[in-house]
Amino acid sequence: MPQVRYAVATSLDGYISRADGSFDWIISDPTMDFGAAFARFDTFLVGRKTFDLMRQPGSPPLPPGSKTFVFSRTLKADYPGVSVLSEVSAAAMEAIRAQARKDVWLFGGGELFRSLLDLGLVDAVEVKIMPVLLGDGIPLLAHPAREARLRLTGHRVYPSGIVSLEYEVTRAAE
Repeated sequence: MPQVRYAVATSLDGYISRADGSFDWIISDPTMDFGAAFARFDTFLVGRKTFDLMRQPGSPPLPPGSKTFVFSRTLKADYPGVSVLSEVSAAAMEAIRAQARKDVWLFGGGELFRSLLDLGLVDAVEVKIMPVLLGDGIPLLAHPAREARLRLTGHRVYPSGIVSLEYEVTRAAE
């Protein structure tokens, strides 16, 4: 069954974007294979704020043929190729997983990550730690959140100073 993977860039002090949502501090590394990274997924889950950023001019497009699900209570469902869901639920996630042929990328969105993690619906957390301290911004995991246990499954240090950590979510702490 396809896994739901929260794959995200974060600052060393744990922020996924500046307070205004900008991510100009994220650097790239020429040794990273973004094509291979995107090829692992055919389904993308995003929150409303991330979707708004994705619609801005210059934002990279998602792979052709992929499916995008936006979780929002206020967004109208009038975007071609995008499904808008008003509630985060186990039933919705079961239906999304059932249609996915590859893994599902939980893309950005600390609040959506928290909601899915709290429901036990995130299988893996993949973090690219950028060599920067922001001091403020949107946290990797929005508060309040329940504790979750992780098991390290992979790691890599890139020449640029980016550190990649991959974890399996083993179980939520009681």
